[in-house]
Amino acid sequence: MTLRASAKCAVAAVLAAILAAPAVAADYDVRIRRDDWGVPHILGKTDADAAYGLGYAQAEDDFVTLRQGTLAARGLLATDQGPSGLESDYMVQLLDVWGVIGRRYDEDLPGEVRAVLEAYAAGVNAYVAKHPDKASPGMAPFTGRDLVAGMILNSPNFYGLDGVFRRTLAPAKKAGAASPIVAAELSLETLPTGSNGLAVGPARSADGATRLLVNSHQPFTGPFAWYEAVVQSGQGWHVTGGFFPGSPFMLHGHNAHLGWANTVNNPDLADVYTLSINPADPDQYLLDGAWRRLEKRTVQIQVKQADGGLKAVEREVLRSVHGPVVRTDHGVFAVRYAGQDEVRQAQQYFALNKARTLAEWKKAMAVQAVPSINYVYADEKGNVGYVYNGKFPVRKEGVDWSGVVPGDRSDLIPKSLIPFAKIPQLWNPKSGLVFNSNNTPFRASDPADDLKPEAYSKTLGVQANMTNRAWRALETYGADPSITEAEFDAYKYDLAYSARSDVAKSVAAIAALDVGNDAGLAAAKALVAGWDRRTDVDNRAAALSILTAITLQGGTAPMAALKQSVAQLEGFYGRIDPRWGEANRIRRGVLDMPVDGGPDIFRAIYGRPGLDGRLAAQAGDTYVMFVSWDRAGRLSSRSVHQFGAATQDRASRHYADQTPLFVGMKTKPVLFTEAQLAGHIRRDYRPGE
Repeated sequence: MTLRASAKCAVAAVLAAILAAPAVAADYDVRIRRDDWGVPHILGKTDADAAYGLGYAQAEDDFVTLRQGTLAARGLLATDQGPSGLESDYMVQLLDVWGVIGRRYDEDLPGEVRAVLEAYAAGVNAYVAKHPDKASPGMAPFTGRDLVAGMILNSPNFYGLDGVFRRTLAPAKKAGAASPIVAAELSLETLPTGSNGLAVGPARSADGATRLLVNSHQPFTGPFAWYEAVVQSGQGWHVTGGFFPGSPFMLHGHNAHLGWANTVNNPDLADVYTLSINPADPDQYLLDGAWRRLEKRTVQIQVKQADGGLKAVEREVLRSVHGPVVRTDHGVFAVRYAGQDEVRQAQQYFALNKARTLAEWKKAMAVQAVPSINYVYADEKGNVGYVYNGKFPVRKEGVDWSGVVPGDRSDLIPKSLIPFAKIPQLWNPKSGLVFNSNNTPFRASDPADDLKPEAYSKTLGVQANMTNRAWRALETYGADPSITEAEFDAYKYDLAYSARSDVAKSVAAIAALDVGNDAGLAAAKALVAGWDRRTDVDNRAAALSILTAITLQGGTAPMAALKQSVAQLEGFYGRIDPRWGEANRIRRGVLDMPVDGGPDIFRAIYGRPGLDGRLAAQAGDTYVMFVSWDRAGRLSSRSVHQFGAATQDRASRHYADQTPLFVGMKTKPVLFTEAQLAGHIRRDYRPGE
């Protein structure tokens, strides 16, 4: 068979699989309207109709990422990405993702939620049927189960479960070194490095409005990059905001009555147990004085090789009554974690999307299926609130849960959750301000309104940290008792490091150096010491100061950090004081623009050095939304995306059309209602047309 004939057969196989799927386009009544910026406005007769249209629209704009996410959820990422996908595929097996779905998908998820999931998948399949060359043989059809599998796999990683397993599996350290297993923390290798969520009620606004800032910091591309859409059905589902590729539900944004922002939090939601293994049988562990047998199976993970072929890699998959088990050179450990055996994330997201009142929203939160993530809330009635969300286990008091606990006692295996009403949350403080910037929940408002640590058990493992963004929230929004709309926007685009920040401490360490008679180092020290701690594009001290601070915080000594930064800047720019905008860039298609902001700035930009020494923005501020309800409860919102609606379609004019707006720290109106959309429709079609 010729290569061309083989390719035709592969396309035919994909198409046949899609057409054999249970749902076809004729089953759904939906229109997609693209506005001036290419943002899809989905209008369906039913919730399922709208989900179908959203699946089709997302596939049009970013099928590459949808495909990648589906491969990851199925434990097949290594077949496409080679060894770099092996860890993810192993986790699918270790967490028993598809076993959980087999046991719980039909039983735990309501029929109307499953209908939405399956409809979204059918929309993706309809796109592939029209473009069969886009999919790989064996990929289609997409299903609702794929979407839930992605949630099961990815949700726990937002509080750092992947990091827990990496540290558990890491080789033993030498005597005197710290234990390789510590409390869960955010894994910066795979997740964004911060977010901002903030709301002010009428008491804090100069005009009596209620305002919400939705400002999650995400990677610019990939499965956790934001996608903007407006979704509306005849059954009361009407939302706009940020969606992930493969997510049928708005994850944060607003509906007609209320809205919320999310930020990553970092409570201790994973318990690591050391198992006592039977010397006579390595597959038995001790529990309450009796030997129990580990559940054991061997899986083969197919890994793509350099020549394009596949090689099977065997992995042992173990489980105890605690949860997944791993053998290491320093012991056998079990992990019990928030989100274990949970499939109802979709149910909770959908209920949040359709909530019309604060009471309905709290009822949705009380489902407690989403394992972590902070919520900052606001609504048309002037309510504002903050929730340090987590599936907190009821743990035995008096035990140090931050490290490893004995696995031979069943009384150390939590069997219930702290109810939603009892987890840390703050509602309608007198100050009218709530916020979170990945900091401790005990600094979320004015000091008089803050939650008190002593009110909560230490077994929750609540974080105690502050970020620069948290300090700056207090120094901007927190210092202004009467905030105008213009001030609300300006504070969001704050470009400064606080005097209380880690960067400021690093600068002080450099300023205290004794550089002797070295004129070059003396000039560099003076430049850093005199820096105003701002990150505007014209700043000539930011490049050296930020680079040195980051190097120092990475463990390098102050003098060595300064020398290293001087050498790098002189090597690339021929000087130690290039304009910050010369070094800090956003690149998309043919665009290459200077951009304000930096690491842990409220206007966050995280760049990766390129071959030319410049930092190409990879994450940080992405989809930004400002939501407000005026004194009378009338809704309006504005937004901007770092790139545009066509997140992967280089041929589209919407591939980078919002980037200049984003760089200019400006927004576009969100066309939420039919009246607002009128006159701005650039394309109106049904999926497949």
